[in-house]
Amino acid sequence: MTEKQEIFTLMGGRVKMRRGRYNPTSDAVWLAAFVSGAPKTILDVGIGTGGVALCAAAHNPSARITGIDASGEMLTECASNAALNGIDIELIQCDILNWKTDRTFDLVMTNPPYFKGSPARHNAHHNADLAAWTARCVARVRPRGTFITIVDATCAATVISAMAHACGDIRILPLFGAKNTAERVLIGGRVGTKGGSIIHRGLSMNTDAILRDGLTIDAILAMLWQS
Repeated sequence: MTEKQEIFTLMGGRVKMRRGRYNPTSDAVWLAAFVSGAPKTILDVGIGTGGVALCAAAHNPSARITGIDASGEMLTECASNAALNGIDIELIQCDILNWKTDRTFDLVMTNPPYFKGSPARHNAHHNADLAAWTARCVARVRPRGTFITIVDATCAATVISAMAHACGDIRILPLFGAKNTAERVLIGGRVGTKGGSIIHRGLSMNTDAILRDGLTIDAILAMLWQS
């Protein structure tokens, strides 16, 4: 495999990735674009090969990023991808469900293993207890900090229910592909606040301003409000 074939890019070339055991999809770009408020510390739960974290770093170059994953092989590839982009990421090998720590972060983000089925078919995304996963992620957010995630639309209720006891100001943004119903949903909330929920107008999963031009969702929504 040539160097050109070995490396692919995200966000219009702002992020480089080596092809490996798990190659991030557009979900990674969307989740990173959902980050807002210039967090100083970010935890990426289930960091895998680093797609979400590296896209988030492109949007937030001053943030200190930590990634946790149960797979040592994934973390090895993540370290290689971080070096390829000149980004320093603290990597921790552990299952979030078993991580014993009192550390908290301004922002915790996760593209969780929400599908059910065979690992051979779904690769990294399979067979997690999504409610427990979400609860453990929320537990790592500092007071008034933020949790964000992207999931298949069929799982959105599970995530929102797991967040509701600890989070307010919940934001919901549906993403549409070729179907008339949402395929993915971005969900965020702030820990320890009491604000109500907001459901944003949906966006196309193929929005070039996010995927190619590297805009944030806050920027896209601001343009829509002005139109």
